[in-house]
Amino acid sequence: MVPGRHSHRSTRWPLLRLGLGGGGAVAAVIVVAIGIGQVTGGRACASAVSAVSGAGAVAGTATHYVLSGTGNCSYPSPPADGLYVALSPSEYNGAAACGGYDEVSGPDGSVRAEVIDQCPPCAAGHIDLSEAAFSRIAPLSAGLVSVTYSAVADPPLSAPVSLRVKEGSSPYWLALLAMNTGNPLALVQVETASGSWRDLVRADYNYWLASSGAGPGPFTVRLTDTVGHQITVHDVTLDPGVIQDSGTLMYGAGTVTPAAPVTMAGVPASSAPARRQRVSAPAAARSATARPAAPRVPAQVTAPQAHAQRSPSAAPSC
Repeated sequence: MVPGRHSHRSTRWPLLRLGLGGGGAVAAVIVVAIGIGQVTGGRACASAVSAVSGAGAVAGTATHYVLSGTGNCSYPSPPADGLYVALSPSEYNGAAACGGYDEVSGPDGSVRAEVIDQCPPCAAGHIDLSEAAFSRIAPLSAGLVSVTYSAVADPPLSAPVSLRVKEGSSPYWLALLAMNTGNPLALVQVETASGSWRDLVRADYNYWLASSGAGPGPFTVRLTDTVGHQITVHDVTLDPGVIQDSGTLMYGAGTVTPAAPVTMAGVPASSAPARRQRVSAPAAARSATARPAAPRVPAQVTAPQAHAQRSPSAAPSC
């Protein structure tokens, strides 16, 4: 599925404030009923490291929302603890921030939330938190509050890395989603028959694409995050809709000394390889099965729009 941002969401309660940066008075409270829309999905061919990763604290504002379904990062479900955040388009950065965590401090405390979504109407410095996350820093009735937030490097990991092959994948078109990485990913590669590594391209819905496919599999996949941690996962099967557990953490819960931060010009050497284990996917994710396919040219689709749901059948390529 290629999910859309905020298409299934509750009413948001923004406060119009005067002089937010200088602590001005509240001018008015507006109840905004967000409509549900649907458009086709978009694509982005950037593999850049997240502009947010490693950045200093940002002084901004936070609102809250409810996501019924999945966010732009395409994860099959929100985090189990319900603590997640949607970023402005510039901070979401074509999905480069997906899978990372932000530490958010507000009037009543702080919370660590996973980046799983984009907020198209949000300006830079405006984040949209889940209700569970917002309630850690302020009462929900506050609607909008001043916050500071920053990206977290090497947050504790609760589960091994897992991979999901997107529905519609075949020997001729492949899309991979990585989950439980802790830090955002900088690079995903598939080993070729000759033993070299082929770089995949990240779409703005957070799948990594081989537009001409990578063969019938099984695949050996190498993941590198924005801090420099790297794992190699073997025996990833061409089994669309099934979540495949690597059995290995992306890093040692903050105890591993990472390689130099990753840029597209330099990728550190591999760490110990991981062997994958298959785990059950959510019912919706298991709806498609792998079938041989003839060569195909995936359709190009439009860029996402505010409050829009993108088609689950789109298979864009770069």
